[in-house]
Amino acid sequence: MTALPRLLLSLALALGGQAALAHTGNCHFHGKTVASATTVTACADERKASLLQAGKLEASWEAVAAPSVTLGAGPKGEEWRVVYDNPRASDPTKRRLFLFFTPQGNFVAANHSGQ
Repeated sequence: MTALPRLLLSLALALGGQAALAHTGNCHFHGKTVASATTVTACADERKASLLQAGKLEASWEAVAAPSVTLGAGPKGEEWRVVYDNPRASDPTKRRLFLFFTPQGNFVAANHSGQ
């Protein structure tokens, strides 16, 4: 009787662990592997969509694509910097959107100043 619960627990841990390592669209990564520019771009697009849905970006940002993605030095070490340009933004001081990610691809911050 105790062998069956152990077997089920072992199976759940083995299969659940693999699912936790797979990228499921939530853009939350563990480990020290540096993410690819493609992965970071996909995560930036997801974050931009979430900012749109939350009403933190005006609707003209929805059509903006093809961001600039670079990995370089930031104030706290290496970071991904994703920059979207929106010439149709109503506020001239908010025509650029900066998103920052850890080297592994985890979101850090978003702003219009680049700081």
